[in-house]
Amino acid sequence: MNLYGAHLFHTGLERVYKYITKWQDKAPWKRYDHEVVGWLDGKLLPIPVNINTVNGLLEESIQTPKEMDKWLKSVQIPCKKKDQCANAEEMAKSRVGKDLFEKVFATYTKKQWDKKPKELDALVTARIPVRNNFDPRYFSDKYQVLPSKGYTKWFAEVLRHKNIDVVLGADYFKVRKSLQGRCGKTIFTGPIDRYFQDSKLGKLEYRSINFEAELLKNSGYFQTHSVVNYPGPEVDFTRIVEYKHYFHRKSDYTITVKEYSTDTGDPYYPVPNPKNHELYEKYQELAQKEEKENKVYFVGRLASYKYFNMDAAIDNALDMFNQIEGSPSQLDIDDEAESADADKKETSSALEKPTATAPKKKGTASTVSDSIN
Repeated sequence: MNLYGAHLFHTGLERVYKYITKWQDKAPWKRYDHEVVGWLDGKLLPIPVNINTVNGLLEESIQTPKEMDKWLKSVQIPCKKKDQCANAEEMAKSRVGKDLFEKVFATYTKKQWDKKPKELDALVTARIPVRNNFDPRYFSDKYQVLPSKGYTKWFAEVLRHKNIDVVLGADYFKVRKSLQGRCGKTIFTGPIDRYFQDSKLGKLEYRSINFEAELLKNSGYFQTHSVVNYPGPEVDFTRIVEYKHYFHRKSDYTITVKEYSTDTGDPYYPVPNPKNHELYEKYQELAQKEEKENKVYFVGRLASYKYFNMDAAIDNALDMFNQIEGSPSQLDIDDEAESADADKKETSSALEKPTATAPKKKGTASTVSDSIN
């Protein structure tokens, strides 16, 4: 089980896949194609939306991608501004129309974010795929894998190095002053607003999750898939995860976990709307100054106030390493097309835009959430 919910790794980025499999002999990754279904009008149907979803939910008889494309075109509602959707509701309707928006997106989005879709950035629903075929998989990335011995084992191998000391259970802000002058560089991955709390700029919004686990005596399975979504208003939780499905483990028992989105608890997801973006830009200015003056670098989802999937988070960290260290050659992960020249630095960190000379990467980062399904 995962303490912080199910996470399915998927990517199209070659160097990220090379990076995670560097420890394949000790912490191997295995192929796993994730499938999700949702309870929609009393039926278990594929999510993301595909031909079977539309046929089962709206009594259609679509048979081919061409027919699906034609149907989608007939129901899509263009955004008010051409090629520029103002919010998540406009984006969803521009992709799937009114009926699918109301049945699949509207209530689920409210449960997940405690905001109506029209109060959120268009990106929230833009990142959810719509298939024009029968593909039941949640992701379409080239690489889809899970750590066969668990994420903890993988992290343990990554950190197993003579130059790395690991201290757990320490509050950074309680030891922050004692570290001054002792660290040449500091990489901060926590909430950026907590780091600059003394600035009095105010708090950024985050969403968290409450997990409700239940142990059941069941030699089979509680549900048909590892993840079953509940997009409707009938229940308060967003999904149920049954971990026994992963790699088809055998046991006389099974554990199910209901997930409830909440405003309290550990910060998981930045809330993407104009108010938070405007506040983050003020923190970003402070971060740029802190980086320049004190060599503190802000990396990752919470420090960047950006929803990164796992592969994008790793890619972000590798970019920051290259920015700090001058893009040293890393033959075990460098893309074949990349130059090892130190003057070619990639700077797509949270604080800087990519330079014109940044090397091209092979593949693309995932856009579909690996944790919010």
